[in-house]
Amino acid sequence: PVLAGMNGSAIENFTCVIYNIFLMNCTWQAGRDAPADTQYFLYWQKSIEDNQECELYIKDENRRNVGCIFQNVSIGHEKAYFLVNGSSKDSLIQFYDEYIDLYEIEILTAPLNVTASCTRDSAGCIITWHPPLTSHVENANCFQYEISIQNK
Repeated sequence: PVLAGMNGSAIENFTCVIYNIFLMNCTWQAGRDAPADTQYFLYWQKSIEDNQECELYIKDENRRNVGCIFQNVSIGHEKAYFLVNGSSKDSLIQFYDEYIDLYEIEILTAPLNVTASCTRDSAGCIITWHPPLTSHVENANCFQYEISIQNK
């Protein structure tokens, strides 16, 4: 598409993370040459019929939208489309768009129910846990774990 609008007015440093299984936080910085009154709006789409605008914007000290928190996000295997456009009284604002695999931006929770049972003899310790909660991993064997023992 043709990038209509003033050069340097599109957002920069767009990033999203999914945490606590169903929350997604997206942030960005205002374009370095965007007029002071520029306001940005985030839309995302997981499928053709599922287009959503942000409902909970994060604002900077000038009340400009610089992020969004989405709730009840579900992760699939398809790419999601993100679009941030802007408006200003002074100029046309360039849009920013990107496709993201949601499963790649999820920050997993820690393993659950971690227990350690140690004996004084040579048997050592038995450490057990349950896989972390996730919205998209169906096979617990996909996880690899590393144990760091701090005190012996």
